[in-house]
Amino acid sequence: MKTFALLGDPTFNESRPASEALLGDQHHRILRFCLKPDQVVPEHLAPPDSAAIMIVLSGKGLCSGGDGQEIPIAAQDMVIFDPGEAHAIKALDQELVFIVILSGVAGNHEAVGRMVTSTAE
Repeated sequence: MKTFALLGDPTFNESRPASEALLGDQHHRILRFCLKPDQVVPEHLAPPDSAAIMIVLSGKGLCSGGDGQEIPIAAQDMVIFDPGEAHAIKALDQELVFIVILSGVAGNHEAVGRMVTSTAE
């Protein structure tokens, strides 16, 4: 059994969204993202063989999927992006923390705590 404090000690970066691997094994990958207000995770694709399940832990933001339409997201919301679907996330006027769960995607233990997203435009 493994347990995680999903909101415990979130790490933010002043210049870009922060991402850290909470779990990375041969079957799953769970990432926690921490965005300061107005930071953006630019459009990218979900893995081709896995849906990307996003669960918002705190804050408010906007996300867009393959159709490009932005929808509001807030704490306790869950968004599922289909395999290969383009998507982007933006924090609004407060910090935004969410996790992304990928199944059937091997993780990398060395990625723990590493910043993996780019600067907001």
